[in-house]
Parts: sequence; structure tokens; C-alpha cells
Amino acid sequence: MQITHVEVIPVKMGLRLPFRTAYHSEDAVEHAEAVFVRIETRQGDVAWGCAAFDTALTGETLDSVTRACRACADRARDLNPLNTEYALAELSTLTQNTPSALCAFDIAFHDLLGLATGQPLHRLLGGFRDRIQTSVSVGLGTVQETVEMARDRVRQGFRILKIKGGMDPEEDVRRARAVHDALPNCILRLDADGGYSIREALDVARALAGRLEMLEQPIAPAEGIETLRQLTMQSKTPILASQSVVGPESALELASRRAAHGISIKLATCGGIACARRMDAIARAAQMTTMVGSLNEPALLIAAGLAFALSSPAVRYGDLDGHFDLENDPTVARFVVEDGWLIATDVPGLGCTVNL
Repeated sequence: MQITHVEVIPVKMGLRLPFRTAYHSEDAVEHAEAVFVRIETRQGDVAWGCAAFDTALTGETLDSVTRACRACADRARDLNPLNTEYALAELSTLTQNTPSALCAFDIAFHDLLGLATGQPLHRLLGGFRDRIQTSVSVGLGTVQETVEMARDRVRQGFRILKIKGGMDPEEDVRRARAVHDALPNCILRLDADGGYSIREALDVARALAGRLEMLEQPIAPAEGIETLRQLTMQSKTPILASQSVVGPESALELASRRAAHGISIKLATCGGIACARRMDAIARAAQMTTMVGSLNEPALLIAAGLAFALSSPAVRYGDLDGHFDLENDPTVARFVVEDGWLIATDVPGLGCTVNL
């Protein structure tokens, strides 16, 4: 298969519901940026990729990601995208500080694999299931605001709520308890975004034992794997590592030291499906659970995360809500959202088109 044309298209999208997190505590996040990649082949196939990023997490910017995507576009014209491992290895040297750019080409190449074989990507990757239930985020706010936001999410059909926290552990406990009391049939997760000390994390885990399905990234990655391991050993609530796991190397260290009960994998921050599968294999070998997460990202990236999530029995949790509040997302996705479940269809590849 020969690539004949690659187009790189930066896009800015608004958010219907601006939000705050421990990483964005001063100003509410009101928009998201992404870079779409369109690839044409001599065989007549058209595939799409997408780079989404959060500057507070990875340091990437729209300018740096766009430049990296354009460098990859120049190199990709000389590569056979169906030789996926080789092609991505060639591009990895151009994207060392921009994993989202590598992700864009990774999912475009995987899209081409599906188009070339006429198979949906989740089947090509393993086809373990055809649907997964996703959580949906509830941003920072007062106790009353949190309960109202949670009720709105339930009215939208969701039954797994991920409460964002990390600014005030005592307030987070009150917020989580209030949501649990108001919506006792919902599953609750609490994402501290690395905002607690180890003592605060233990106090929160103890106070909310039996109410939370998991406590995600309670302490900052800078605290180190050993500190996270100590917390995991003492916690009465399952601990999930997110920002502490950025690639296979960190996943292996975390798994070998039993530093968490599970890991969260985001395609945009690790570099795409190929890297995510390596991380998931490590978690699976260590008998740890995997959650497939997302940033604020277009539905094209969600479709890729969904294909990966559906392919592996180690994936127990879905957190693929990054597109729900986006305005002007150019993606036309073919997966179905039904009462908080994401359901794949039998469209080849990622099953998405993009109106750009």
C-alpha cells in the first residue's frame, strides 16, 4: 500500500460544559485543540488520525504537535502503512516530545489495516467484546454543584460517575458522599489528579471505603513508584495509576512492584494503539486491571480507544467520555452510545469519517 497524500489540519473546538480539575484549578477549561491527519493511498482508501493533548499533562502545544505531524507526513509518504511496526518506529524518532502526534499516525495506520481487510478494528485487534460501559466526568464544584452535575449526567443515561477532585480532600469526601446518597444506584470513581499527600489519600480511601469503585491517581507522579506502592498496600479502596503510567517502561516498573491495582491507558498520551497494547500486555501478565481513558478529544480518538478497549480481556474499565461535551467535533462516528454503553458496529477500520 502506497501513501499518496497526507493532510494535517489543526482544529479548535469549544466545550459545552467548561470544567475545572486539580490540573486546571485557576481557570475553567473552555475549549480543546486537536490536529487531524488525513491519509490517502494509491489504492483509493482514505484514513483519518487525530492528535489530542493537554498541555498541563504532557507539555505539548498546538504548534509543537502540528509541526511534528507535518514532519511525520513528509516521512510517511515513503512508508508502507501496513508494515505498521516499522512505519511507527520510523515516525517515533520525530515525535519523542509529542506522543499525541505519533498517536495520530498510529490510529490512521490501524484504520488503513481495517479498511484493507474490510474488518472493524476491534475485531482485528482481538474482538474480545463488542461493548463497554463508560464513566463520565463530574468536574470540580461545591457539594451542591457536584450533586447537580451528577444528576445531569444520570439524566443523560450514565450510571458510572467519575468525580474530579484533588484540591481539598475533606471536601472531596463530602462531595462523594453526597453524590452516593443522592444517587445510590450509581457506581462512583474519584480522580484526585495527583492532588493528595499520602496521608490525605489514605484518609480519603478509608472514609469512602465501600462507596468508591476506585481512587484514581491519588498522589502526584513526582512522589515516585515506591510511595504509590505503600499507598496501594494500605488503601481500603482500589488504587488506579493514571499519570504515573506514560508508557511500557513505567507500566513494567509499576507492575513489577505491585504499586497499584490497575492502570489507566490513554492513547493520546502514550502514542497510540501499538504502545497501548504493550502496556496492556504488561498489566495482563501482572493480573492487574486496565482502564482505557481519554482526554477532551474528538470522537475519532474515542473510536480508536474503544477498538482497543474491546480487544482485550484485561480491560475492565472504560473512561471514554472525552467527546461528549465537545462542540464542532468534525467526526462522524459509527459507534453507538446507549445508556452509558459504547457499542461497536461492523464498519471497517475505525468506522469514522471526518467533515473537514
